[in-house]
Amino acid sequence: MSNRLTKIYTRTGDNGSTGMADGSRVSKADDLFSVMGDIDELNSHIGMVRAQLAQVGTSLPEHLLDKPKNTDFAQALVIIQHLLFNIGGELAMPEYKGISAAHTTWLEQQIDAMNSVLPPLKDFILPTGSVLVSELHIARTVCRRAERQAVNLREQHPEAMSTFAVSLINRLSDWLFVAARFCTDPKQVSEVLWDSEVLKSLDEDI
Repeated sequence: MSNRLTKIYTRTGDNGSTGMADGSRVSKADDLFSVMGDIDELNSHIGMVRAQLAQVGTSLPEHLLDKPKNTDFAQALVIIQHLLFNIGGELAMPEYKGISAAHTTWLEQQIDAMNSVLPPLKDFILPTGSVLVSELHIARTVCRRAERQAVNLREQHPEAMSTFAVSLINRLSDWLFVAARFCTDPKQVSEVLWDSEVLKSLDEDI
């Protein structure tokens, strides 16, 4: 197989523009690249989650290791990275269709599978916990930003991004929230809930 990238730097982007798949040049300040950048950043955070997952290994909660009963969490991360790569492909090549309604449905099934083993959520959760859980929360916030940028892009240029891709990003932020709960091991680090008592003494001094 021939090399797809024979030269990394081309100097053609030094003027603030970048080349599209059809050969056209677009300013790097275009809203399109805000979405591209967020998707790329999000994919990198998912990669960090995968690395952290591999590092903690057998210290994972039991339900993460029980693949027949629940979702294969590690494989889900692989699929998500590929889906995000496909979104980037759609942004670079509007004629390319890499995301469908079936992909969002798959995410919903994953969410339902994870939720089935979680206790009811009775209060707000602070974005912290183990390193793995915290990284999932960071990915969730980046995903929310990507969604905001995607909605803005579609409002300005509806043809630049499919509704399927926007829906997938929206559902992915839900998946990441549930995944953070799913990866919390109650035997090691409990979920950190918002506590009204924490600020009471501070409020009294103001």
